[in-house]
Amino acid sequence: MKTLFVSDLDGTLMRSDKTLSEKTINTLNRLVEKGILFTYATARSIQSAMEITGKLKLKLPVITRNGTVLADNSTGRMIQKAVFTAEEIKLLKTELPELKERGFVSSYFGDEMYKFYCAKNPVPGFQKYIDDHKKDSRMKQVDDMETMFDGEVGYVTLVDDESKLRPAYERMKKFEGWECVFQKDAYDKEFWLEICLENCTKAKAILALKKKIGADKLVVFGDSVNDLPMFEIADEACAVENAIPEAKAWATKIIGKNDDDSVACYFEQWIQEHAS
Repeated sequence: MKTLFVSDLDGTLMRSDKTLSEKTINTLNRLVEKGILFTYATARSIQSAMEITGKLKLKLPVITRNGTVLADNSTGRMIQKAVFTAEEIKLLKTELPELKERGFVSSYFGDEMYKFYCAKNPVPGFQKYIDDHKKDSRMKQVDDMETMFDGEVGYVTLVDDESKLRPAYERMKKFEGWECVFQKDAYDKEFWLEICLENCTKAKAILALKKKIGADKLVVFGDSVNDLPMFEIADEACAVENAIPEAKAWATKIIGKNDDDSVACYFEQWIQEHAS
């Protein structure tokens, strides 16, 4: 059977120090060179992902921004991207006043992506994000919320305490036309509310890729809330040991922790089983 393998990045393929081990890089590159169909799916932008995955020599498109962008991991070129309509942008501006002090808007200008924010007095959780990304040239502070939505808008992100963001999540998820992902950050205590185009999820993007390459079987690896839809569509869903309880409940298999190169170890075992 022709099998497509897809792994989440943060908390799954990546270690807690936000890197890929040499073992993981070498194992995956060796398998891809032999013809194994492997890619990753992440909430990160392609630019952010490539800072970690740059040494991976992947032949398939990678799935970024939770399924809104397909990209080339070697060049960063965006192969396909989904953007909000003018009406959806108008609704986001009206219904999401929290965005001004708590988040940013990801917009595309050709193959370039910028993250616009206008927080003059950001909440502590978002200030931490700004501080952590001081060297990121894509972060652009603007004067008003209107300017935040310049370009082709593909993604809206808010960062704050769970209790502060939950009302916005409950309000925004009632609208049709977009997907709302609400989950704890993989490395910090803050929660993230991410809003993207309807039907633009990891799962939908994976199914489209699976069909395009003619794969018969799907194996996925994940750890968090936004991985659950791809667990549901997979023939085999592998949760890392550090995954949230919901992911483990959906999984068909529990592998080791992300810090123990568990996805690479899975493939080493898979090679042995299929070589015999």
